[in-house]
Amino acid sequence: MFTATMPGSARLRRVGSGSKLCRCLARCGSRRWSPMPSLYNAGISACENGRQWQRALSLLSEMLGSKLEPTVISYTAGIRACEKSQQWQRALLLLSEMLGSKLEPDVISYNAGISACEKSQQWQRALLLFSEMLGSKLEPDMLGSKLEPDVISYNAGISACEKSQQWQRALSLLSEMLGSKLEPDVISYTAGISACEKGRQWQRALLLFSEMLGSKLEPDVISYNAGISACEKTRCHQLQRWDRRVQ
Repeated sequence: MFTATMPGSARLRRVGSGSKLCRCLARCGSRRWSPMPSLYNAGISACENGRQWQRALSLLSEMLGSKLEPTVISYTAGIRACEKSQQWQRALLLLSEMLGSKLEPDVISYNAGISACEKSQQWQRALLLFSEMLGSKLEPDMLGSKLEPDVISYNAGISACEKSQQWQRALSLLSEMLGSKLEPDVISYTAGISACEKGRQWQRALLLFSEMLGSKLEPDVISYNAGISACEKTRCHQLQRWDRRVQ
């Protein structure tokens, strides 16, 4: 058997890149060897890093064809490969297949799905997945236990709110982060500031900017630009209102 000829870690070091892993797996099939699930997982992860989502899905299909059961790691790597290539439909399909296989998606699985939707401008779906993470829209027997979103989860959710112009919900998620004893990072605050900027809420945008400084975080160029834009848009709006009054 293939699994007995070489220890897993040593085998993976020798195989190397995603394309080499796929060729190795193909040789295993032609010689009727049975690769371990860990080798498939490594191959799918390599495809994820190489943005080769089609190959990642092909490996998942081969696992099923070889009567191997994909694990949470297998599916999550596939979802991440789809996320990085903006294949949000396929990412959601893999999440659905996980649940159908009676596997429980973890935080990383959901984060990848939320990010896939957010990056593809599917903001409503991103927020729906975030709600499912909180357990508010999943039956207990589907999820088993309530997942605890992390900073990455909240950042993706806040970003989705920002892009869908839901500044109130963005601020609500920031507040939930603090209530969950999670520390917002620069990405969290910047997405919140941008959400307020798009909602012409310049005072709230500046308040978030001040909170970021108070948290000893260093605002980046995007943070400053969002704050400045919020003030500029409000000023222009006020000038337009003044012009109407004068006329």
